[in-house]
Formats: sequence, structure tokens, C-alpha cells
Amino acid sequence: MADEQEIMCKLESIKEIRNKTLQMEKIKARLKAEFEALESEERHLKEYKQEMDLLLQEKMAHVEELRLIHADINVMENTIKQSENDLNKLLESTRRLHDEYKPLKEHVDALRMTLGLQRLPDLCEEEEKLSLEPACHVTSKFIGTHLYALCVKPRVGPGTPKSQNGSRMNEEREST
Repeated sequence: MADEQEIMCKLESIKEIRNKTLQMEKIKARLKAEFEALESEERHLKEYKQEMDLLLQEKMAHVEELRLIHADINVMENTIKQSENDLNKLLESTRRLHDEYKPLKEHVDALRMTLGLQRLPDLCEEEEKLSLEPACHVTSKFIGTHLYALCVKPRVGPGTPKSQNGSRMNEEREST
């Protein structure tokens, strides 16, 4: 009987070894599947990081492009402001010269008339580009509206009669 009991114990041990081995094989299979999933996920993670790096490089390229565009815009705004300042200075200088010219011309015309000579032609009759008219406005979003600007006026035809003060352009302006 002792032999039977010993054999039964050994059979029980073999049965337990078999159950534990099967359990170990199942865990081993799951472990192998987990390692494969881990390796796959590591590959995916590496691909994701590479894609993220490419996207960040593309983003930085766009950021640099936008920075350059903003720099160009700033340069253009400064150029426009400088040009408008230059235009204002030229307009002011032109207005001063025109204001200086008008009384001098009137004086010369008066002297000529006392001698029986004809009046000198007005600036706008001599040169199209020398007519300073307040009706021609130059506007700018940076500096507002200029009161005076050089205006190009068409030359008056030879058949247009002169007004009393000798200017054909004045007559046209009065009639319109």
C-alpha cells in the first residue's frame, strides 16, 4: 500500500507538472504575443516621431516664410511712409514756390501792362505739369489727405478764347 500511495503521489505530481507546464506554455505564448506587440508599437512610435519631426521642420519652414513676409511688409510700410514724407516735403516746397511765384508774376504782368506789353502766360498754359490745384487730392492711409497735389491738365486748344486776365485755363475752370 505504501507503494500505491507513493505511485499516486508521483502521479499527482506528474499531473501538477503537466498542468503547470500547460499554464506556463499559455503564458509563454501570451508573452511572445506581447513582445511582438511591443516591437510593433515601438516601430509605430518611431514612425510617429519621424513624422512629427518632418511636420515640425515643415512648420518651422512656414514660420520662417511668414517671418520673411512680415519683414518685407515692414520694409514696404517704412518705404511707403518715407515716400509719403518725401511727397509731403515736395508738395510743401512746391506750394511755397508757387506762392512765391504768383505775386512776382502779378507784379511782372502789371509792369508789362504799364508798358503796353501783353501779360505772360500762366503756368498752366506754359506747362501742363505746373498747375497746382487744390482740387486734386492725394490720399493715403498713413497720412490722410493732402491739400495740394500736382495735377496734369490737358492743354487748351488754340481756338479757346482767353479770359480777361489772360488765362484760358481760368475761363475753363469758371465755366465748370
